[in-house]
Amino acid sequence: MPNDRKINSTAACISFMLEGCELKKVRSNSRMYSRFFVLDADMRSVRWEPSKKDSEKAKIEIKSVKEVRVGKKTPVLRSNGLSDQFPDECAFSIIYGDNYESLDLVASSADVVSAWVMGLRYLVSYGKHTPEAPGTGHPSLRTSWISSVFDLADLEKSGRIPVSRAVQLIKALNPGMKTSTIELKFKELQKASERPAAEVACDLFVEVYCELCTRPEIFFLLVQFSSNKEFLGLKDLLMFLEVEQGMEGVTEEKCLEIVGKYEPSKEGREKGYLAIDGFTRYLLSADCSIFDPQHRKVCQDMAQPLSHYYISSAHSACLLEDNFWGRSDISGYISALGLGCRSIELVLWDGPEGEPVVYTSPSAASCVPFRAVVGMIDQHAFTASAYPLILCLVVRCSAPQQRLAAQCLRKTLGEKLYLEPPNPAASYLPSPEQLKGRILIKGKKLPPGCEDSEGEVSDEEEGWELARRLGQEDREGDFEGSRRGQRYWEMCSFSEVEAGRFANECPAELVSYNKRFLSRVYPSPMRIDASNMNPQDFWKCGCQMVAMNYQTPGLMMDLNTGWFRQNGACGYVLRPAIMREEVSYFSANAKDSLPGVPAQLLHLKVISGQNLPKPKGSGAKGEVVEPYVCAEIHGIPADCAEHRTKTALQSGDNPVFDESLEFQINLPELAVLRFVVLDDDYIGDEFIAQYTIPFECLQPAPDASLCLQNALVSFKELCGLTPAANMKQCILTVAAWLLHSDSAPSVTLNLAEQYPPMEAQGPIPDLLRKVLTAYETLQRASCLLLLLLLCSLAAGRQSLPECCRQKTCSCRIYDLLHGMGNHAAGILTLGKRKSVPPAFQSRLYRLLHSSGNHAAGILTMGKRGEHPGTACHNALGCPTGTDAQPMPALQGTDASPASARECQGHSEKDLTKSQAQGAAKSFY
Repeated sequence: MPNDRKINSTAACISFMLEGCELKKVRSNSRMYSRFFVLDADMRSVRWEPSKKDSEKAKIEIKSVKEVRVGKKTPVLRSNGLSDQFPDECAFSIIYGDNYESLDLVASSADVVSAWVMGLRYLVSYGKHTPEAPGTGHPSLRTSWISSVFDLADLEKSGRIPVSRAVQLIKALNPGMKTSTIELKFKELQKASERPAAEVACDLFVEVYCELCTRPEIFFLLVQFSSNKEFLGLKDLLMFLEVEQGMEGVTEEKCLEIVGKYEPSKEGREKGYLAIDGFTRYLLSADCSIFDPQHRKVCQDMAQPLSHYYISSAHSACLLEDNFWGRSDISGYISALGLGCRSIELVLWDGPEGEPVVYTSPSAASCVPFRAVVGMIDQHAFTASAYPLILCLVVRCSAPQQRLAAQCLRKTLGEKLYLEPPNPAASYLPSPEQLKGRILIKGKKLPPGCEDSEGEVSDEEEGWELARRLGQEDREGDFEGSRRGQRYWEMCSFSEVEAGRFANECPAELVSYNKRFLSRVYPSPMRIDASNMNPQDFWKCGCQMVAMNYQTPGLMMDLNTGWFRQNGACGYVLRPAIMREEVSYFSANAKDSLPGVPAQLLHLKVISGQNLPKPKGSGAKGEVVEPYVCAEIHGIPADCAEHRTKTALQSGDNPVFDESLEFQINLPELAVLRFVVLDDDYIGDEFIAQYTIPFECLQPAPDASLCLQNALVSFKELCGLTPAANMKQCILTVAAWLLHSDSAPSVTLNLAEQYPPMEAQGPIPDLLRKVLTAYETLQRASCLLLLLLLCSLAAGRQSLPECCRQKTCSCRIYDLLHGMGNHAAGILTLGKRKSVPPAFQSRLYRLLHSSGNHAAGILTMGKRGEHPGTACHNALGCPTGTDAQPMPALQGTDASPASARECQGHSEKDLTKSQAQGAAKSFY
């Protein structure tokens, strides 16, 4: 764009289009021709020249435009001859006419694309109701607000303020923006207008602010939903929250609350308008975070046995650096406890003054008195979490100093110290809820018959004295022995190497062991740099306590910190049910989908970044940042995957990516998503930022109807068609690809089925594989929507047509199901069936049942026989015709009077809507 000016308003988009620019027109034969495109003065059509066509034909009327797509979203732009000639962000297509023809264009930059796309979409939506052009004497809501901010800063009321003050003002309004970026923009615009000065006027301040603080991708989103040109009214915001964000139960009062919280202008707050600055603030706020707010507080069942939870654990928390030269300091414990750590390690040694001290090894640079550490624990143990704290004592001191340590613990911690003897009749440890506010001691077990000793303590006997006095026990390193005859209050401590061996050689046995007993994994002594092991390697085996070096940042610590955020950062996370239930079987090394656990698809769209800093210590490219985003899934082997976006070249601090990524998650409860932003450098990619979030904490997707709508749009888009196209056009398009493909891939479409499946036979190209995946997603979304519909109907049984509740006539609901090949006898059955004869399995039942969930099913399995049309005089629109005819008796074991009550949704016990929807979610 001229002078690299950014688009910061709809008026600027329209103005740019009226001036026109050169674009490359792409033909179906993969050739590109440079043409000058311009918007007519009456804003009714787009023209291009030169053209061999008549000037009246070399144009597209705005009213005929069906859709404007960004990127290579049509078959022409996806053709092999063009795929590498230009970047995706520089392409866009105009779909127009009754035949949905496409005008495929390539621009010189993404900014030019943004201007045309925003302008065209605005004109398609609002026609000639165009925004006021700059300088018409009608300042916008945003301009009025920025001017009022300038007036407040103009202390002398001279109409001008110093450049330095203007820079600080913009920086205060946009924290994170670099001072050098603001100063450079002032110099650039002053030079362009030939008015360099030490002071700036209001109009220049407004222009600089709009240039720097308008994010085109957010403005583009606002324009899509705005019915009031350049701001969102309450109804617009309501639609955005419901349609785009998938929020439920949103009211205008809630929208007014959002406007009041984020809209900076007083006029906007009073009128209920959310302009671009308020909208940007809202999107960047915690209210729009990808993190589900329900998980910001304790949201899991805390009444399970202690062995059913992952426990946040620290190793050598007193060290501030590495294990060899690191300095010990009490602040390390305070920091770990503040992060929700619920298990800390204390290594006790003989102190010089007759009292034990704490440090990791004799080579450590300093030590901390044990009494001071216990005092700190008493003060900070439950600051971040009320759930039990476990002290892992590694005792290397003599028996007399062990006695002093025991006395110190009893005296300082008092009632917080858990000293109750274990219940021999119980089978599991108490729950975190029962142990709230208590401190547990873990130490080595005393050998049988060991007596008090005042003499020296051998290596084998070290630590036994203190453990005996405090009544807690610990087995170390004997996994096979622990499995035989171990009592529930005993636990095993494994070194990293030993636990890794068990995880590889007998993962299922290790998972089974951890269902009842606690286990702790500590880092290898070879990690003298205090580096961390991968906690996922042991979490997937059910190991509850994986001790981490909290003082060492990096990938492993990111995973640990992110993982324990999911339950209010209380330090306890409930393990997946498949790892807790005694009858379940799970192998940690599963490389495929798990029986009974339906896989989920995760769709991510990486839009943009804001105010990205230069990597610390980097100076190879000056101030230039060329970032890309890498999305990683960490979990069981079947889930581990990584995808990255393209590099945003020369994008400055606010890169735009606009890319979609997709992952299949086979065990969602153990999956962690990590975003990493890296600076693309030829020497080596450098770290900029990261964000780690458990899969279960991702904000829930929109409801089933929107999921179906999105699946439809995705499938049609992959086929290169507009959302207005029908399924027949999609199938014909895919068929055309197959017929004209050089590799001759084979795909079967079974038309004998009422809901035809589309399956690949042998290897197929990546694009076609995505098409088939989208088609399968569409099938699943359709079935889920139908299932939720039936649940809702069963919940509101009183408003259901009589013909739907009595199996005596044909109605619209029955016809809908029957037309899909489903011969369900009734609406719902909520009881489980141990086995369902094939004769009673509907097509829809078999399709849903194949997902791996065997909750017998929500739908009844009996078949209806064919019967003539019947009369139904219900106001809800059931078909009319002859009198109702009795339905033929059902064939099979369910052909009994009880089945009639079953069809009516359990007439003796009504279901609430939430219960019905909950049943549907558990089924699918």
